[in-house]
Amino acid sequence: MGTDPLARAAARTSASAAALVACFAAHATAQSITAVSYGGSYQKASTEAWFEPFTDASGIRVDVEDFTGGLAQIRAQVEVGNVYWDVVDLNVSDVTLACDEGLLEYIDAEMLPPGADGTAAAEDFVPGTLSDCGVGVVVWSTIYAFDASRYPDAAPATIADFFDLEKFPGRRGMRRVPMFNLEFALLADGVPVEEVYALLDTPEGLDRAFRKLDTIKDHVVWWEAGAQPPQMLADGEVVMSTAYNGRIFNAQVLENQPFVIVWDGQLLDINQLAIVAGTPRVEEAMRLASFASTAEALAALGRRISYGPARASAAPLITTHLETGVEMGPHLPTHPSNMARALWRDWAWWVDNQDVLNERFSAWLAR
Repeated sequence: MGTDPLARAAARTSASAAALVACFAAHATAQSITAVSYGGSYQKASTEAWFEPFTDASGIRVDVEDFTGGLAQIRAQVEVGNVYWDVVDLNVSDVTLACDEGLLEYIDAEMLPPGADGTAAAEDFVPGTLSDCGVGVVVWSTIYAFDASRYPDAAPATIADFFDLEKFPGRRGMRRVPMFNLEFALLADGVPVEEVYALLDTPEGLDRAFRKLDTIKDHVVWWEAGAQPPQMLADGEVVMSTAYNGRIFNAQVLENQPFVIVWDGQLLDINQLAIVAGTPRVEEAMRLASFASTAEALAALGRRISYGPARASAAPLITTHLETGVEMGPHLPTHPSNMARALWRDWAWWVDNQDVLNERFSAWLAR
């Protein structure tokens, strides 16, 4: 009797992982490197899915530090020639900026291992997740969520509902930045997904977005750290809040919070692993980035936290949540059921406009 296709895929995956482990073990050293991530549930998942298995395979210890994003610390290390961070998990827009400034090492995609099904790396990665200085790892999204216990009858279902104070009164949580909020405002104001950035690229479009934000400004509680929105919802400080989808997922399945994610108008984003320019551990850093971006490692992450993998061949390997047994598919931002009105954040547009808009947003907040 012929072998089941899923069994054949599992066998290929196992063989691929075994070969990769053998390769790293053959070059084992006692050296340590430093990986930098965002803390919280994502960093815990990254440590379990990437860093600890990498150490087991290579003998290279990974010291993990957390930060809140941005490039200030990377710039400082490179400028003074004292680089002590090696691999940093960055938003794709930050990778682009840092690469242009010469703050990151060049990464050759041809050096990355093939997908779980043998597909060449360049073809296996989701379009836009590979760049000159970054290796894609996850696709995540900014959504909004609410506490279902507050809405026994009609519940919010669209991004427009987030801005509807008459139908859904109460305070909202929003991140204290223009990014995401401007896009949400236009989507809530009826702008089609495919027209959002073209409109934001005009003075009229920006004015329209800020006018929409004006309608709820007095009812907003601003947050800055990803851990805040679930806590704000749980404490009843807000009735709904924008948030990172992974943070809400963890509150749902690990803390049994009655939170509901509204996927309508979700803003998709990409995170990449990048290597700080000038690190004396560049070879070891590249090996970690290569290991962590395999389909198997990305699937291991996707079974711990609800972020979509940057490789196509990793998606079929993500089944259930390791800790609770929950089916992960419907919780991933990239699942077909959640993509109907999803907007990919235009990181290139934000690279060009974020300084001006940060100033305008700060002035708007102060009014």
